Amino acid sequence: MTRLTANEPFLHPDCEVNDATFGAYVEIGRGTRLAHSHVGDYSYCDRYCDIANAAVGKFANIAAFVRIGATDHPMEKASLHHFHYRSGDYFEDAGHDEAWFAHRRTRRTVIGHDTWLGHGAQLRPEVTIGHGAVVAGGAIVTKDVAPYMIVAGIPAVPLRSRFAPHIADRLTELAWWDWPHDQLRQALEDFRNLGAEAFLERYE
Repeated sequence: MTRLTANEPFLHPDCEVNDATFGAYVEIGRGTRLAHSHVGDYSYCDRYCDIANAAVGKFANIAAFVRIGATDHPMEKASLHHFHYRSGDYFEDAGHDEAWFAHRRTRRTVIGHDTWLGHGAQLRPEVTIGHGAVVAGGAIVTKDVAPYMIVAGIPAVPLRSRFAPHIADRLTELAWWDWPHDQLRQALEDFRNLGAEAFLERYE
């Protein structure tokens, strides 16, 4: 029997999961905190990730210590501090500011299919990472990343595309990430051995 299954995610020890849903063959690394998010088919994260308010596509590769959807403090108010929105932790007669938490949850970060987020990368709320894109380790992403683009730095800036635009467009059109499990198995040797263009020529 395989370690990963279609029926339930493989959660390593010490994970904190709140209001999250999972696709098939998902793996969540040790100590990860995951809240108000969906993780798509075949996606995984390594150890100690912090993922909030995110829609993670299929086949996402998320390295250790990545933070997605880091929540903001209310900079426009008189205080930044928790006491006025996590008020129930401080005052017996006050509850939390649920409207503030509901607002945070609307600020979704979207991760495309077949993406790679390097070790320690951070993605701000409301950023979209296009299909096939790569975020270098340690990068802080504050703006959308185009499909099949490689970005790096603080703040992250484009370095180069993984493929020429016509190849990237064809891969997006092929959408192999939507293939059924059996079809992925049948194409396994070609995934292993063919470059992107040769793969496209065989399967388009």
